[in-house]
Amino acid sequence: MLYCFAGFTLNTDTRLLLKGGRELHLSPKAYELLLLLIEQRTRAVSKAELQEQLWPATFVGETNLATLVAEIRRAFEESAQDATIVRTVHRFGYRFVAEVGDVDHSQSRSDRSPADMYLATSDQRYPLTEGTAVIGRGRDAAIRVDSGGVSRHHARIVVHGAEATIEDLGSKNGTFIDGHPIAGPSLLRDGGEIRIGPVAFTFRVAPPTNATETMMRTTDRSDKQRGQRPADLE
Repeated sequence: MLYCFAGFTLNTDTRLLLKGGRELHLSPKAYELLLLLIEQRTRAVSKAELQEQLWPATFVGETNLATLVAEIRRAFEESAQDATIVRTVHRFGYRFVAEVGDVDHSQSRSDRSPADMYLATSDQRYPLTEGTAVIGRGRDAAIRVDSGGVSRHHARIVVHGAEATIEDLGSKNGTFIDGHPIAGPSLLRDGGEIRIGPVAFTFRVAPPTNATETMMRTTDRSDKQRGQRPADLE
């Protein structure tokens, strides 16, 4: 499910909070709190109910909840005094007040006719899927590049629907698109060159092919050939 509000997108499939294709980091508990408030946005939710949902059968102080709310507001770049997304209900709890457009994720991808995206080198292809893929030398990198000029976590690609962006992660040797260094999240375009330290990739977008139609045409040709006499095939 995608929840879109105030320029932000919350993707419940990938657990990503995005703004303009850029990933915003939330701790697991802050993410759970945000999702709870969005799902219950038609009403104010009491602190007691939120605490019970987030820490079932565990006693925690109200400061824990307030800390999570402050973390969420930092991500939204708003304060308690001028909140337009998560508002404090005095002496009661909190309410999500931004206008929300909720979209079924699988349907939204179909409507956009998503393409197959991948990074290619001269001898290898790295498929990209919805969500975040880290490029680097580290063993936990989704796209591992074993080169001394590549940082452990060098850059990351975020795929959201039919778009993909890349962001440098403070690497030593930088990330470049078509020879230009990137300073922030940058949109990727089909055929563009991505340079990760000394290693070059090409970003490719391959529209989905109609495999069924191709198979039918192949079958039709085979049937016709089987129906021909040997003389007809000469």
